[in-house]
Amino acid sequence: MDLLLTTRPRRVALLDELQDAQPTYAEVGATASWLPPDAHPLRRTIAIGRGDRVFHRAAEALLGWRMHHLAGLDVVASTSTAQVGTTVLVTFVRGLPIGLSAPCRVVDVVDTEDHRGFTYGTLPGHPESGEERFEVSRGADGTVRLQLVAFSRHATAMTRAIGPAASLGQRLVTHRYVHAVRRAAAGW
Repeated sequence: MDLLLTTRPRRVALLDELQDAQPTYAEVGATASWLPPDAHPLRRTIAIGRGDRVFHRAAEALLGWRMHHLAGLDVVASTSTAQVGTTVLVTFVRGLPIGLSAPCRVVDVVDTEDHRGFTYGTLPGHPESGEERFEVSRGADGTVRLQLVAFSRHATAMTRAIGPAASLGQRLVTHRYVHAVRRAAAGW
């Protein structure tokens, strides 16, 4: 499947069409413990504040898709919060009549006293193939950290052709996610 250029009404219909789609990679759940050596890795851990309020706000931003919205992306999901099995279309170029959609499925959710987040993996039509994990943690000293872990391989002719630019795009979106979670944790 090539890149998915979609309108908002088409995204809603795509959720149903993708319900039975299988991930486009074999290593489902890998970001929890290891990254495949043949994939482009990404790991970032950033302190975003201190205290219970920061932790809870950041967790809500992750699990309720607010991080994506604050990062400037459009999200259409089969559930209002990240749950195992949720199908989600993250679309770049929010606000325009058409955008590049990246279909994913939530494959893991972490919900403990001091760790919250989720992992989603790519579905057919995503420009990359791989997985991304978003997690906030609260340390014993009250420090709240955001951790992003991902691996990817270029999945379409276009992303393979533009190689380094596609990887640069992923780093840019990651930077926007970090900024978005910091804003949410601060009460924006």
